[in-house]
Amino acid sequence: MRYMATYDLMETMRNTNQWLGATARTMASYPAFSMMPNPALEWMAAWGEVTERTFERMVVKPDWGIRTFTCEDGKDHLVEVKTVVEKDFGDLIHFDVAGREEQPRKILLVAPMSGHYATLLRSTVKSLIVNCEVYITDWHNARDIPVSAGKFDIEDYTLYLMDFMRHLGPDTHVIAVCQPAPLTLAATAYLAELDPDAQPRTLTLIGGPINPDAVPTDVTDFGARVTMGQLEETMIQRVGFKYKGVGRMVYPGLLQLSSFMSMNADRHGKAFRDQIMRVCRGEASDHDAHNRFYDEYLAVMDMPAEFYLSTVERIFKNCEIAKNEFIVDGHKVDMGKITNVAVKTVEGAKDDITAPGQCIAALGLCTGLPDSKKASHVEPGAGHYGIFAGKSWRDNIRPLVLDFIDSNSGDKKPAKPKAANVA
Repeated sequence: MRYMATYDLMETMRNTNQWLGATARTMASYPAFSMMPNPALEWMAAWGEVTERTFERMVVKPDWGIRTFTCEDGKDHLVEVKTVVEKDFGDLIHFDVAGREEQPRKILLVAPMSGHYATLLRSTVKSLIVNCEVYITDWHNARDIPVSAGKFDIEDYTLYLMDFMRHLGPDTHVIAVCQPAPLTLAATAYLAELDPDAQPRTLTLIGGPINPDAVPTDVTDFGARVTMGQLEETMIQRVGFKYKGVGRMVYPGLLQLSSFMSMNADRHGKAFRDQIMRVCRGEASDHDAHNRFYDEYLAVMDMPAEFYLSTVERIFKNCEIAKNEFIVDGHKVDMGKITNVAVKTVEGAKDDITAPGQCIAALGLCTGLPDSKKASHVEPGAGHYGIFAGKSWRDNIRPLVLDFIDSNSGDKKPAKPKAANVA
C-alpha cells in the first residue's frame, strides 16, 4: 500500500468515474434525443449528473459560504475570511464582519484534522459569529504540502495550537471540537507552565476522546484491536505525482471516505438512488438537502501519516493524555498545571463515536483547578454531530457555552490581536 502507484490508482478510479458521469450526462442530453423522449435516457442523464458531481466533490475544498451577516443595526455587513497566522500545515483565520464593532467575546474554534476540512464547522461558525469574534484553525490538505515542509504529528499539532493561542492573547475563549480536544487540553497545560500570560480564559471541550478507555465504542475497539504495523501497511500511502506533496506519506482522504461510506453503505446507497430519481423528475436543485450534505461529506483531505499514526498510538492505544503522561518536544506536560483556565466539557448522551464519559475525564486531570472553574454538560438525545452543529447545539449547548464564557470572562476588556505572523 505504501507506494505512489496505489495512491495514483485511487485517483485514477475517481477521475474515471467523474468522466463516466460527465460522459453519460452529456450523451443522454444530446438535443437530437429530445425528438423521441425516452425514460431510460432521462435516467442516464440523471445518473451522470449525480455521479459526476459526487466524484468531483472529493477533490474540492468547500467554500465557507459566509458572505454577509445582518447585524443589530438591520444592515447587511460583508464577512471577510482573513488569514491572521499562516503556517505550512494550517492557518489561523478570522471571520471579520466589516463595519461592526469588535465583539467582547473572542473565540478560537479548534477544528479537527480527521479527514474533513474545517468547513465541517460552518454551521458552528455561523451560530457564533452573531455576537462573537470567531477565529478557527484551518488545516491544510497534506497532499498539497511539499515534503520539504517536514513532518507533522500530534506534538507539532499541539505546538501549533500554542502559537495560535499566544497570537490571540489571554482574553481568548477556546472551543475544541471532537478529535483535537485532548491536544487542546495539553496545549493549554503547556502554556500554563511555560507561558502563563498566554493562557486562554476558558476552555470548552466538545465530544473529545480525553480518555478513550472510559467508555468503549467501535472507534476505541478498533484502535485497541489493530496493530500499528497493520495500520501503517494498509492505511498509509505516498502522494502521487499530481500534487505538490508528491512522495509525502499520508492517510489518503479517498481511503478515509471509503471507510466512512462503508459504515452506513445502505443509507448512502438509498440517498444516491433517491437523488437520481429526483433529478429525473426535475425536483432536485444545486443546493438541495442532498447536495448541501454530500458536497461537504464527500470533500475529504489527506492526513499526514505521522499525525494519524501518532494519534492512534499515543491517544487511543497508550492513553497518554488520560494517564497525564503526554510529552511535547521532550517536555512532559502536566494537566495539573492548569489553575486559572475555566474548563467545561460537553457530551452527547447518544454519541456513538466519543461516548459520554470519555470527555468529562478532562476535569479529573485538572487537579490544580478549583471546582468552581469546572463544568460539564451531557445533552440528552444528542449524537456526535448534534453536539456542535445540530439542533441540540443551537437550542441548548450554544447558550450554555456562552453563559460559561461570560461568567468566566472577568472585567478585562478584549485585547486586539497582534499583527499577522507569516511562517
